[in-house]
Amino acid sequence: MTIAGAIVIGVILHVGDHLACDFPRLVTVSEADYQKYLKGVFGHNRPSYIDIVKGIEGVTGILMVVLMAIAFTLATKWFRRNLIKLPKPFSRLTGFNAFWYSHHLFVIVYVLLIIHGVKMYLVRKWHSQTTWMYLAVPILLYASERTLRLFRSGLYTVRLIKVAIYPGNVLTLQMSKPPQFRYKSGQYMFVQCSAVSPFEWHPFSITSAPGDDFLSVHIRQLGDWTQELKRVFSEACEPPVSGRSGLLRADETTKKSLPKLKIDGPYGAPAQDYKKYDVLLLVGLGIGATPFISILKDLLNNIIKMEELADSVSETSRASDVSVGSTDSPSLNKIAPKRKKTLKTTNAYFYWVTREQGSFDWFKGVMNEVAELDQRGVIEMHNYLTSVYEEGDARSALITMVQALNHAKNGVDIVSGTRVRTHFARPNWKKVFSKMCSKHYSGRIGVFYCGAPVLAKELNKLCFEFNEKGPTKFEFHKEHF
Repeated sequence: MTIAGAIVIGVILHVGDHLACDFPRLVTVSEADYQKYLKGVFGHNRPSYIDIVKGIEGVTGILMVVLMAIAFTLATKWFRRNLIKLPKPFSRLTGFNAFWYSHHLFVIVYVLLIIHGVKMYLVRKWHSQTTWMYLAVPILLYASERTLRLFRSGLYTVRLIKVAIYPGNVLTLQMSKPPQFRYKSGQYMFVQCSAVSPFEWHPFSITSAPGDDFLSVHIRQLGDWTQELKRVFSEACEPPVSGRSGLLRADETTKKSLPKLKIDGPYGAPAQDYKKYDVLLLVGLGIGATPFISILKDLLNNIIKMEELADSVSETSRASDVSVGSTDSPSLNKIAPKRKKTLKTTNAYFYWVTREQGSFDWFKGVMNEVAELDQRGVIEMHNYLTSVYEEGDARSALITMVQALNHAKNGVDIVSGTRVRTHFARPNWKKVFSKMCSKHYSGRIGVFYCGAPVLAKELNKLCFEFNEKGPTKFEFHKEHF
């Protein structure tokens, strides 16, 4: 938006200068100056103001302003997010597709800009017509990026393994992982489905972990493209068998053929820096939990490896004691540095805030795995359901009572259907930060947030406040959906 605003200001100043200054001066120039400087440009007949505007320079300039105005208007949040409801003939002017296709008008704008620069009234020598020089670099960069994407999408061939559609209009796609595709937790990739549109690429956080032998993304229906994607896959899905989550499912055994996908990536995102911190605070709002699911999976994989490594060290130590009578063995020394590297993240606190109870089905398997396998308590998970009254409120007392009894008896939360207990209403973020300050005194905590901009401001403010108060330092990273 900052760049778009700067372009608008630049266009207004440039056009205003021509219409209010340059063109009137050309029309009102003295006869002597006209004969000396302008006769070779306009000929014997002096042009009027309208004649100059109707010239190639004027027409190309007007066309560029109109095309950029169209692209700018359709890029505003009211049009891009379908906040404006237009009558049916004009409904296609809203939504992501209108935004995406209108932005490709820049190709025409660049062509017009080159003509605009070449046909300037008072500049005739080619070495003084420098417009093409300023355009050469961005055009080359754009063409290179498009060529690279085309090449990589052909290189990264994927095969759909599993599809599931969950409550809350969330589509999960699990696909084979190309051997050359290497990524970090927290990163994202672009996805293209030719059955929906052969030209559009859309970014989605990768929810699988780098150690998994597959790739997965969770896509929420938020616009026209995702809505059509869900429709296309719904036609290929079947109702799930008893005991399996998801409203509709499909896999490699499904009779109907699944649509083909192309991927491009991975691309960097703020969440990928989580390994820089010993302590993590991960906050996901709704579908904003997706980049952190990959991080939780990666941490869980590391926990499992760490325990296996600890068992290996223990066995090596016993074998060394028996054979040498000392634990100082070369094999043990080789294993120790690797173990130290695995233990970088000591604690991770995950807060997931959502309005819909069905959202917990999206990552039920991950939450249960963490609860079962994280015996050392490295990962601490908190689910918050904001559509229920606050805990302690009389209206939610009965739910809380039944929830506590069922969790104590069966170890399963009745709200989320997982081993992670669900809290009601919104978290008290000030208490969360205060608790982390007490628990990790003088520590350096990485705060990662993904979701709507509103909560980002509050978390950033709390990071600043607690950094001023004491030795515990919070470093804030945000990503908006």
